[in-house]
Amino acid sequence: MASNLDTLVTVFGGSGFLGRKVVRALCKRDYRIRVAVRRPELAGHLQPGGKVGQIHAVQANLRYPASIEAAMRDSHVAINLVGILAESGAQTFDAVQGVGAGEVAKAASAIGARMVHISAIGADENSPSRYARAKAAGEKAVLAAAPTATILRPSVMFGPEDQFTNRFAALAQISPVLPLIGGGLTKLQPVYVGDVATAVADAVDGKAKEGAIYELGGPDVLTMREIMEIILRITERRRMLVSLPFGLARLQALLLQFAPGPLKLTPDQVVLLQSDNVVSQTAKAADLTLEGLGITPDSLEAIAPQYLWRFRKAGQFAHNGT
Repeated sequence: MASNLDTLVTVFGGSGFLGRKVVRALCKRDYRIRVAVRRPELAGHLQPGGKVGQIHAVQANLRYPASIEAAMRDSHVAINLVGILAESGAQTFDAVQGVGAGEVAKAASAIGARMVHISAIGADENSPSRYARAKAAGEKAVLAAAPTATILRPSVMFGPEDQFTNRFAALAQISPVLPLIGGGLTKLQPVYVGDVATAVADAVDGKAKEGAIYELGGPDVLTMREIMEIILRITERRRMLVSLPFGLARLQALLLQFAPGPLKLTPDQVVLLQSDNVVSQTAKAADLTLEGLGITPDSLEAIAPQYLWRFRKAGQFAHNGT
């Protein structure tokens, strides 16, 4: 039986939040990994996660097809994790998440490599959100070039170094008030980044259906208000939660899109919050979920205390009254 060491997996975007977990999961399964990133000199932190020579970083940019083709040379599997939360210069939603995703699929198809593509729940070509439309365009382009590709749509991901729970916990450190856009009624199904990484590795193993679109969500459907309350409870802070109408939030986002750190908010992010982000009944019925892959998802309340403790006033060993 052939060893996984005979299989070369090229991971586009492997140095990011999800990418680091995916690379680690693949290392544990003994795959050879080529990490394709825009700045490989900043991806050295990945190498200690594998054996000597198991991980190698190369330069690639999804806006330049030639660099994608070079990164894919001799690969057996391509994984595309590249995504952006906000546009910057030439790094637009369409260029990266739409056209760029299709170019990765074309390069994979040209050499007969399998393809795993990460999209997002809410991908919809008719969405008012540019982010969601670009995600849908990316899925369409991937399946057009590589019909057997497996597409994974996670809900909002949480975990150490995320830009979700850490962002609101950091905001609670500097502000006595936390805004609830749209009243905090939007429903999300937060999924642990480690569970998504396991799903990606399972797809590489061939456990996922080819040409299928999976929707990955955690065990709990929570409103934004409930998520904020969980974060405040874990960080042991009391903050006022104030409803902010969508219209007013969009106006504020015109300025906050240029703000640094946890204050940043783009108009497109406000639009995204107008729709629930949960696993569909269609995906559940078809077993195209984490559970369908045999993965029992971890909850936000089980995982978040392991890393949000740093936002408590006295840190990890703060007295909580118990």
